[in-house]
Amino acid sequence: METRSRSIAKALTWRVTALGITMTVVWIASGSMELAASVGLADTVIKLGAYYGHERFWLKVGFGRAKPPDYQI
Repeated sequence: METRSRSIAKALTWRVTALGITMTVVWIASGSMELAASVGLADTVIKLGAYYGHERFWLKVGFGRAKPPDYQI
C-alpha cells in the first residue's frame, strides 16, 4: 500500500514533466510564451488533482492485485 505522501510525490514529479511537455507544445504551436505558461499552469492544477484522486481510487480496487498469503514465515 502506498502512503498519501508517496502518491503526492509521484503526482508532483509527473506533473513537472507534463508541464514542460505542455508548455513546449503550446509555445511551438502559438509562438507565445505567455499563452504557454497560462495553459501549462491551468493544465497542471487540474490534472494534479485528477491524478491524485485517480491514484487514491485505484488503491481501493482489488483488481489485478496478488492476494497476500494467509501466513508468512
